[in-house]
Amino acid sequence: MSSLFKKIFRIGLPFLLGLGILWWMYRDTSGEVFLDSIFHQTDWRWMGLSLLFGIVPQVIRALRWQQALEPLGEKPRRSVCVNSIFVSYAASLVIPRSGEVTRCATLKRMDGVSFTKSLGTVVTERLIDSVLMLLFTGIAFLWQLPVFLRFLRTTGFNVGDLARQFSTTGYLVTVLCLLAAVLLAYILVRGLKLFRKGHDLLRDVISGVLSLKKVRNFPLYLLYSVLIWVGYFLHFYIAFFCFDATSGILPGEAFLIFCVGSFAVLVPTPNGAGPWHFAVKTMLVLYGVAEEPAVMFALVVHTVQTALVVLLGIYGWAQLNTTRRIPAAEKK
Repeated sequence: MSSLFKKIFRIGLPFLLGLGILWWMYRDTSGEVFLDSIFHQTDWRWMGLSLLFGIVPQVIRALRWQQALEPLGEKPRRSVCVNSIFVSYAASLVIPRSGEVTRCATLKRMDGVSFTKSLGTVVTERLIDSVLMLLFTGIAFLWQLPVFLRFLRTTGFNVGDLARQFSTTGYLVTVLCLLAAVLLAYILVRGLKLFRKGHDLLRDVISGVLSLKKVRNFPLYLLYSVLIWVGYFLHFYIAFFCFDATSGILPGEAFLIFCVGSFAVLVPTPNGAGPWHFAVKTMLVLYGVAEEPAVMFALVVHTVQTALVVLLGIYGWAQLNTTRRIPAAEKK
């Protein structure tokens, strides 16, 4: 398989998977219905507040990253860290999971920060975020378990009835998403072999990973980590109040839907497009929201939130291109 074909496959497959799922979900939805939902049925006062909490976690992520780099002797400017985060999220829309490399390369270019060391700190970030996400998901399921059990007792609902709620295509989409996630993990593991070619590179990455042990204020690092996810949740939860059909979703219900949607984003499509829509719609239907408003909620919210990522990426790129670079040689 040629290198060019591999690149096309790696970039094109996520887009095709996302577009395929979106086409299946919205094949009977007209553009007029979408435009009516976004311009006439959306309460933009709530949406504006939701978008604010889409910005805050990215800024906090930059502050946490700056804190992790300090023990390594790297002191990038705060504005550069923030703008590189903005650009990295936008980059991941084009090539899924490319944001981590993009932001490390940006810090290298702008402030002369070691690429491999900063990449090591990003690996640590992902580990911390994964642990928190698993913890939050466990809490969400335990929080909602009494609700599900009460619902089952009251309605006489059983697992077989639940299974029949999924169509054959629904099961197929679920399997495809799981396979795509496994494929992404395989590609990432194979990519790590690149670092085995040089002992110094591997050593720098490991030092970046272990930098967490030397963080000056570890409780602050953990606080930043929790606040990032609180911000993400509020970004999602406040959007429920934008629509009459979803305004009655309770915080515990929203929290579980948020967790399920966060896992769906792990499937390598641009910003989780497709898998996220499918997961959120499915959870909303399970909580009693009619299917049509459920699918439109997912489409409108994801579209608006993705537009925010694009705008922040453009802003960050513009800011970086008007900022003076500080090469590594000048720092010494």
